[in-house]
Amino acid sequence: MKKTLLIALSLFHLAVYGQDSAGVKKDSVPATPWALYHAIEARLDTVLDDDQSARRKLDEFSKQHNTRRSDSLWKVIRKKDDANLAKVKDILDKYGWLGIDEIGEKANLALFLVIQHADSLTQVTYLPMMRLAVKDGKAKAEHLALLEDRVLTNQGKPQIYGSQVRTNRAGKNEFFPIGDEGNVNKRRAAVGLEPLEEYARNFGIDYHLPK
Repeated sequence: MKKTLLIALSLFHLAVYGQDSAGVKKDSVPATPWALYHAIEARLDTVLDDDQSARRKLDEFSKQHNTRRSDSLWKVIRKKDDANLAKVKDILDKYGWLGIDEIGEKANLALFLVIQHADSLTQVTYLPMMRLAVKDGKAKAEHLALLEDRVLTNQGKPQIYGSQVRTNRAGKNEFFPIGDEGNVNKRRAAVGLEPLEEYARNFGIDYHLPK
């Protein structure tokens, strides 16, 4: 009986505080998927706060037409983006695109936004992973639509959903070219996005669907 108990305790110790083949202790690694996801969620929640805090200030400066402070803030944003991207890539490369049921809605949103704000090569690299995540129910179709449009406009191609906006020479906002524009609202509805006329108001654009 004592021998059996000793074996059971040894197996439990190995499972929770085991060593890898090189003899390195793993007691710093969460012992269950739930604990692992909880740790990732906490990390990504911080990433999202970092991503959005400076951008909210940027919106305020833009409304005030404070170019000097906007330019200075962009430097801060780029540094934060680089640091956040390193964290998100590490998570995606190790665990794939984790869903809301695994890490929560806020952390799941952080995965998308950090990739959306990344360089064009990174966006293209992780686009297939996000497409698969949408099929598996681990990412939102409306978020994927924004990334698809971002990649296309960066490549100088017409966007699909009309999500990407630029400033023209007159200093006014306008949409990047939209392919098959007459049917854009059908595509937007299919992924859960509001009609383009409503979306346009967020940018001060008086948009009318072409007839």
